[in-house]
Amino acid sequence: MSKITVIGAGSVGAAIANDLTIQGIASEIVLIDINTQKARGEALDIYQGAHFGTPTIVRAGDYEDAADSDVVIITSGLPRKAGQTRLELAQSNVNIIKQIAPQVVPHAPKALYIIVSNPVDVLTYVFHKISGLPENQIIGSGTILDTSRLQAQLAKQFRVSPKNVHAHVYGEHGDSSFVPWSLANISNNHVDYYATHSPDMDRIDWTCDQAARDKAEEYVRTSGAQVIKDKGATFFAVAMSVCHICKCIFSGAGTALTVSTMMHGEYGIDDVCLSVLTIVDRNGVRGKILSKLTEEEEAKLRNSADKLKSVLQQISLV
Repeated sequence: MSKITVIGAGSVGAAIANDLTIQGIASEIVLIDINTQKARGEALDIYQGAHFGTPTIVRAGDYEDAADSDVVIITSGLPRKAGQTRLELAQSNVNIIKQIAPQVVPHAPKALYIIVSNPVDVLTYVFHKISGLPENQIIGSGTILDTSRLQAQLAKQFRVSPKNVHAHVYGEHGDSSFVPWSLANISNNHVDYYATHSPDMDRIDWTCDQAARDKAEEYVRTSGAQVIKDKGATFFAVAMSVCHICKCIFSGAGTALTVSTMMHGEYGIDDVCLSVLTIVDRNGVRGKILSKLTEEEEAKLRNSADKLKSVLQQISLV
């Protein structure tokens, strides 16, 4: 039996709670929001359909109701507007995290915390600094959704299932993210090799050059903004990615995910949170997979870290 608390009952938080219920990931879900009426309405709406799937208790609550949670998911924050970068959101949402942490952590000190609010790498770092929790208990959703977007796009181009695409997005969940193409493969074959040796090679949309890689990365960086432009917000794919993190936690098997965690000298990077492949299990962060990157890729990762540090230097933790 598992209990998950979702803080923030806006579009993202409600979608996460709904997906958790549909997939039967938790036996109890608590929704907390400064707008208690909204939280109550979302919880009731989800609960009234819960009997069509796995029976789940879904209710609104306050911070003390987070007690005994296995996972706490933080989605509270101001939404990103069209044309606005995630980093421009920083100080406003840092202030919200600073209000939430001291209210929830005393009630759920053993829970694993998944930070979803943007800019997620900055907020994950701030939560590390103010919560007093062990680092293994804190996971930022990081580039897990960027990675999913990349894999979905490559799957379409290479005419395969996304499950056969092993390519990931590293760094910041934002403009300085990048793909370590040296590691990108499809069914154990490098993407360029697969493009010229696949049974579908005459129909594959891949030119085996930097232009193709740049186009794929540009898609990843801009597709979220396109969704915001078209419908006003992103929440379905975000919710599915966060639910996947929860499933990986509860499976206990040890799953490699591109989530945001604190760096301690890996690739020459220290004291910042960003995404590289990281093993996640029931105890949270088990450790990072230090894949061999090219010199250019390591430089891109350090550049991403520097971009984040420049923001961290401008925000107030007091």
